[in-house]
Amino acid sequence: MPFDFPIRKIIHVDMDAFYASVEQLDNPELEGKPVAVGGGAKRGVVAAASYEARKFGVRSAMSGVLASKLCPDLIFVKPRFDRYKEISLKIRSIFFDYTDKVEPLSLDEAYLDVTHNKTGNPSASLIAREIRERIFREVGLTASAGISINKFIAKVASDIDKPNGQKTINPEDVIPFLETLDIR
Repeated sequence: MPFDFPIRKIIHVDMDAFYASVEQLDNPELEGKPVAVGGGAKRGVVAAASYEARKFGVRSAMSGVLASKLCPDLIFVKPRFDRYKEISLKIRSIFFDYTDKVEPLSLDEAYLDVTHNKTGNPSASLIAREIRERIFREVGLTASAGISINKFIAKVASDIDKPNGQKTINPEDVIPFLETLDIR
C-alpha cells in the first residue's frame, strides 16, 4: 500500500511489571515469587503484580483481599514511589541518548519518536532492541517495546510479546494488524 504522507517511527517502551520488578531487583529473596505492590488488608489495593502473581489472575487495581484469595502465597510489599521515580529517571536518561522526542506516560512507559534520531540508525526496531538491552544492562530490569507508525499502534504492539519482547508493525502491515484485533 503506497503512502502519500511522511512515515513516523514511534517506539512505545513499557517496563515489565515495573513496581514489582523493582522490588524483586532490590530484594533478591522476592525473585521468582508472586509479589504484589500495594495493600493486602481489607481496603488495600494492588498497584502492581509480578508475572508470577499474574499467573494466578492477580492484576493491578484489584482488591488485596481478592488477590490473596486467588494467590494464597502472594507476598505484599509496600510501595516505594521515590525508588520507582529514581529508576524511572535512569531509564528516561537512556531514552534521551536516542531522541529528544520522548513523551513519558507514567513512571514505567514512554513514547519515543525516532524518525530522526541521534544515532542516525534508520531502523526503529534495532533502536528499540538496543534501548531494551541498555535498560537491562544499566538498570537490571526488562522492558517490552512496540514499534510502528503512530503511538496507538506502537502501544498495542508493545503488549504482544510481553514480558521482555518487542513487536514491530511495519506501515504496510498496519491495516491487516488492526483487522486481527478484538473489538474490545
